[in-house]
Amino acid sequence: MRLDEFKQRYNLHQLPTDTGPQTHRSLRQAAVLVPLIQTGSDLELLLTRRPDHLRAHPGQISFPGGKVEQSDLNYTDTALREAFEEIALPRDNVEVLGQYPMFNTFTGFAIAPIIGVVREEFQPILDPGEVDELFRVPLSFLMDPANRIKKQFSRRGVHYPVYFIPYEDYFIWGATAAMIDRLCRQIAD
Repeated sequence: MRLDEFKQRYNLHQLPTDTGPQTHRSLRQAAVLVPLIQTGSDLELLLTRRPDHLRAHPGQISFPGGKVEQSDLNYTDTALREAFEEIALPRDNVEVLGQYPMFNTFTGFAIAPIIGVVREEFQPILDPGEVDELFRVPLSFLMDPANRIKKQFSRRGVHYPVYFIPYEDYFIWGATAAMIDRLCRQIAD
């Protein structure tokens, strides 16, 4: 899928306006950038692998992002700031398309997924304290429903859907996989 086709199929008018962090129960506010980049005839999704030494979510696959800081103007500001800090993606190299609805995790976060297109190739510089690796997954691979697995799990008596996406040597799961699944289902519709 090319960028122009993606933009035609991606329904921007259905996305909420980024009004900035909201108090949502006792969940910690966070934002991630869901960065797409055109490579040849396909769009690819940029993902990171967290270092194994981290206390929280070691070795997991994630989008660039993190907790909202007091100086952030809104969720988009958080996502772009974090993407620059983690992988040196310049703010002005991202065309923000919109924000998906908040994604609440059972680990205590309310995450705002910010969808953006990387305008041109950039030289990534990884923050070793936050990112071990940056890699790409073709959107065409993610769009195939056979590559996205959904299972039900229970935690403290509550049932949750948990998503899994195996790709090459990577195992994408949890909130990141759920956000990818939501994006792919919206494009497919």
